[in-house]
Amino acid sequence: LAWWDSSGQTLADGDTALTAAADALRSGHIVAVKGLGGFHLMCDARRDDVVRELRKRKHREEKPFAVMLPGLPAVCDADAALLNSRAAPIVLIARWPGCEVAEAVAPGNPSLGVMLPYTPMHHLLLLELGFPLVATSGNVSDEPICTDEREAVARLRGLADFFLVHDRPIARPLDDSVVRIIGDKPCVLRRARGYAPLPIPLVRPVANPILAVGAHMKTSVTLLVGSQAVVGPHVGDLDSLEARQAFTRAAHDLPALYAADPARWVCDRHPDYASSVFAREHGCNLVTVQHHHAHIASGMAEHGLEGPVLGLAWDGTGLGDDGTIWGGEFLRVERGSCTRVGTFRTFPLPGGDHAARKPVWSAVGLLHEYFPQDMPDIAAHLLGLPAAEISALLSVMNKAPRTSSVGRLFDAVAALTGICRSSSFEGQAAMMLEWRIRRSAESYGFALTRKQDLGVVDWGEALRGIVEEVGRGVEAEVISARFHRTLAEVAVAVAKEQPERRVMLSGGCFQNRYLTELCIQRLREEGFTPYWQHLVPPNDGGISLGQAWVASYVD
Repeated sequence: LAWWDSSGQTLADGDTALTAAADALRSGHIVAVKGLGGFHLMCDARRDDVVRELRKRKHREEKPFAVMLPGLPAVCDADAALLNSRAAPIVLIARWPGCEVAEAVAPGNPSLGVMLPYTPMHHLLLLELGFPLVATSGNVSDEPICTDEREAVARLRGLADFFLVHDRPIARPLDDSVVRIIGDKPCVLRRARGYAPLPIPLVRPVANPILAVGAHMKTSVTLLVGSQAVVGPHVGDLDSLEARQAFTRAAHDLPALYAADPARWVCDRHPDYASSVFAREHGCNLVTVQHHHAHIASGMAEHGLEGPVLGLAWDGTGLGDDGTIWGGEFLRVERGSCTRVGTFRTFPLPGGDHAARKPVWSAVGLLHEYFPQDMPDIAAHLLGLPAAEISALLSVMNKAPRTSSVGRLFDAVAALTGICRSSSFEGQAAMMLEWRIRRSAESYGFALTRKQDLGVVDWGEALRGIVEEVGRGVEAEVISARFHRTLAEVAVAVAKEQPERRVMLSGGCFQNRYLTELCIQRLREEGFTPYWQHLVPPNDGGISLGQAWVASYVD
C-alpha cells in the first residue's frame, strides 16, 4: 500500500498509508482508492457538505452515488443474501431505520445502492472507520473507470485530494455490478464484477463463434462459443473517445480470452451507433439486428426459450424498421424471426435524442399530438413554459421524429405532474415517477385500435385524464400510481389479443420494480406465463446477448 498526495508523491506506505487514508476520510477529504477492477472515489457518506463537493468535482448533479457499508444493514433476507453473496454487488434497497447516509448521496430517492467490502483492503479501511463511505467509480462522469495509478493521478487530478494505491496490477477494468430484487428474484441491472464473464448456457450450441457488439448505451460485448454465451462486463455509453477505446479493447479481449476467432459479427441496425461503425470496420459476415428484437431475444436466451413468445419491449429509444423511434413494442419472436404485432400510438418528439434530458419536450410533443389547438395554453399553464419556448418547439414539430417510446411517455407524465421537467442523467424522470408512487387500484382508460395488421395502443384517454387531474390539483403520487397501473392493463389487453401464452418483458422500462411486478401479477392473474430477466440486464446492457442469439439462427 502507498499513500499519495494529489500530484502522486508518496507520503506513506504500508499500515501507515491505511491509517492516513482513514484519517483523511474522517476529516472530510475525497480519496481515490485503488480496488479490484479500478478506482473508487470515496468520502464520508454521512456528510452532506462533503458529498456535495464530490458532486461538484465529478460534474454529477443528482445521479445517485453507491455506498460501501461497514456491516450488514437492517434489510430483508433476499437483500441480505445478495449483499453477502460471492458476487458482492451493489444492491438497490430501501433506506432502513437509523440509516446514517446523507440525503445528498441519492437526492429524493427512497432507496440506496449499497455494497459491503469485497477486498481485504476495503475490509481493513471500513473496520478502521466504522461508518459508510460513498464509493463511486473513479472517473469523470461518462468516462471509463481508471485502473492504473499513474493514469488515475492524471485523470482524477482535481477530483481527489489523496490516493490510496497498491502494487497489484489491474489487467481489465471492472465496474461494480448493480442488482435489484424484482418479482422476488435478483435482477442484474449492470453486469460486471462478480457476474461477468460467467457464461450462460445455450439450448442450441453454435458451430462457429459469434461476436455481438451491443448498442450505444450501457454497452457490453457477447461471445457465443460452443454451448455457451459469454456476456462481457459493462463497458458503458460510447459517447467519449475514452469510452470507445475501452469498448475496442473489450471487443478484442473477450474472443482472445477464449481463443476464439469469430466467424460472424453482429450489431444494432442503427448505422450511427459507435458499436455498429466498429463492427462494419472490423467485423466479418456482419448481421444487423433490430434493437427491440434483441431486447426480447436476450431474455429468451437467458431463459432457454426458442419461442414463440409475445415480447414487450419497452424502453427509451431504438431505431425502428420504419425509420421512426420505437420504444413501446409488442413483438412475436420465435428463434431468429420477429414480427411486430403491436405498438403504442406515436407522437412527435421535438429535439429527437436530446429530449431524453428534457422531459418537457416529450410532454409538449404528446400534448401537440392530442390537443393540437390547445397545446400552447396547456403547456403554458401546466408546464410553466414561456411563450417563446412553446413557439420554438412548435416551429420544429412538423420536422420532429415520431416515437412510440414508453420511456418518453414516462418523461411526459413526470413533466406534466411537476415531478421532473429537466433531467441531469438518463432515465431520471422515469425513476422519480416510480419513487413517488402511492398505491392505487384505479387506472386510466385507453383504446386498442388496428392500423393494417398492427395493433395500436392509443394513450389519448389516459393523457386527457392526467391533464384534467393535474389541473384539479390531484397529487402527483396518485397520478403516478394510476399511470403505472394503466401500463400493466395495456400489457394484459394486448396479450389477450395474441395466441402466445408466454410473455417476455424486456427493455429499460422494466428496471422499474413497481411496473414490472404489476405486469407480472396481472399477466399471471389472466393465465399468462410472464418472464423477466435476472442474469442479464433488461436495459441495453443485455442487447449484445440478444443480438448474438438471433444471429445464431441465421443461415
